[in-house]
Amino acid sequence: MKRTATSVVAAVAAVGLTIGMSACSTTAATGSVDAEGPLTVWVMGDSGTNFENLVADSGIEVEVVAIPWDSIDEKLTTAVASGSGPDILQIGLSKLRTFADAGALLPLDDEIANYPGLDPANFPSGVSGTATSVGGEIVSVPWTSDTRVLFTRTDILSEAGIDAPPATWDELRADAKTLAARGEGQYGYYIPQWDAPLPIEMTWSMGGEVIDADGNVNFDTPEFQKAVDIYTGLYADKSVPVNGDFDQTQGFISGVAPMLVSGPYLGRGIADSAPELDGKWQASPLPAGDGGSISLFAGSNLGVWANTDQKNASLELLEYISQSEQQLEWYAMTGELPTVTAALEDGELNSDPNVKVYTDQLKTARVLPLVSNWDGAVGTELLNALNAITLTGADAKSSLDGLYSTTAGLTIN
Repeated sequence: MKRTATSVVAAVAAVGLTIGMSACSTTAATGSVDAEGPLTVWVMGDSGTNFENLVADSGIEVEVVAIPWDSIDEKLTTAVASGSGPDILQIGLSKLRTFADAGALLPLDDEIANYPGLDPANFPSGVSGTATSVGGEIVSVPWTSDTRVLFTRTDILSEAGIDAPPATWDELRADAKTLAARGEGQYGYYIPQWDAPLPIEMTWSMGGEVIDADGNVNFDTPEFQKAVDIYTGLYADKSVPVNGDFDQTQGFISGVAPMLVSGPYLGRGIADSAPELDGKWQASPLPAGDGGSISLFAGSNLGVWANTDQKNASLELLEYISQSEQQLEWYAMTGELPTVTAALEDGELNSDPNVKVYTDQLKTARVLPLVSNWDGAVGTELLNALNAITLTGADAKSSLDGLYSTTAGLTIN
């Protein structure tokens, strides 16, 4: 395994976890008797109250701690070093490898016989293995789905003579240029300057990969170059805003940026904030390239802390919230899509044509490669290169060569 500074830190932190576990009660290892008291559950963002409501009828007492997304790395480092963490924690998929490498997650393979709701067979086949396992061990359970689709203000497109959302990336670039010509301060498309998965999705859609046959990161491919050409071309056409504080929801509602790629949460935000736009916008599949319409499977998982002294109760709670009924209730509360196949195929859920787009797009969605610290080690370098080209006018070849060099030693192995 090729090691980076990040993976070395994780390995050192794992020693702290091992030491902490050696001083812990053996009940977690045997699974015989749980300690008394509520389960401590870490959830990300501001969904703590909703989670408490979701599990209120489970018969399991919980203490929910809401962790800001930008604080999770610090919390993980502290918890792993001390060996004292929650019982259950929510894990963004881009962090899964980091958590697993740190030894923070309880392997679940041997628990499925007693907790069938955790069986990977319950989840879409394209997601269950790649989004739950690290190093051949199941270490988490899919909790919420998130995928990217294209949102368009169909009323504005129609006024500009565009009768349907663009089906390919080339069409999107052409349509964006047409829409940007509406006048000063008007754009055709919006690129979040913090969205590292977007050029990955474009590369997949072009039929390419960002991991080579040996499991190493490799951006130096013709397909990635095609993605870069579209990405940078949108800026060259002046079709996208360049201010980093651009608000995508308000930009879409106002019509300043009438096309953008985002997740189902944007649809919920539009419906809640601008009901007057009902019938004037729609979700469509992500634009395709030679490889088809390939989107991102994001969302988050739930895992059991390796050092928990309430293993049985933790697994029972995961079993409870992995049922279709609870998954659909969570969607009703938050707008976050289910992960269980039975819930994703629910007729009432899919009666909304926009939601049907989301669930159909999930069928071809893919997980970002499980490189340790993907966000910091790969995503940041990717954005640094593309933002340098598009925002500061840096030389494209030297910027991309720098990206190839800095990410060449990273691997999923």
